[in-house]
Amino acid sequence: MLSVRDISLERYFVPVFEPVGFDLSAGELLLVTGANGSGKTTLVRLLAGVLRPSHGSIKYADDTGGHRNLVYVGHHLAIKDDLSVLENIRFMQAFLGPGELPVEDITRQLGLHRVRLQAARTLSAGQRKRCALARLHTSGRSLWLLDEPYSNLDHEGMSMLDGLLRRHLDSGGACVMTTHGSLRPDGFRFRELVLQSGSVQP
Repeated sequence: MLSVRDISLERYFVPVFEPVGFDLSAGELLLVTGANGSGKTTLVRLLAGVLRPSHGSIKYADDTGGHRNLVYVGHHLAIKDDLSVLENIRFMQAFLGPGELPVEDITRQLGLHRVRLQAARTLSAGQRKRCALARLHTSGRSLWLLDEPYSNLDHEGMSMLDGLLRRHLDSGGACVMTTHGSLRPDGFRFRELVLQSGSVQP
């Protein structure tokens, strides 16, 4: 589903991390960990196509050079403050694909039904994160790239995300997830890639 060969990114001619390489197959979860500043966000942004690697190659399952088969949720949540929760999810559906669930059902599964008519700017940090995670419901795409998705979520929100992730992996999807500290999937088998500033330890 994803094949990464010796990718690295240089800033001012200094590598953020040493070359990274791995393969990711259907049903697999790769957990990217490391201290602040080790390059976790940079790596996932490279995989998402937001940044271009200085060296190496990234190949996706569709092998078309595009990124149609992935969905990315990063630190910048990419939700529109002036739109309601429902309007944001409908925008995601128009952009990424409708998915299988009606919008109202998505808000219930995300714990956002009570605030579904509120503008996104009025939501708490945790509710905003849940709204951004709605694109996992709408896209139907097989490769998820999640940058510290547990941040700002309460225990219920983390359990909700675990449920989404488990169904995704069980149905043949794959995921690359960055995380920090003890915030990590509960009860999952995964491979771990530990990044260090300027070096990487698989």
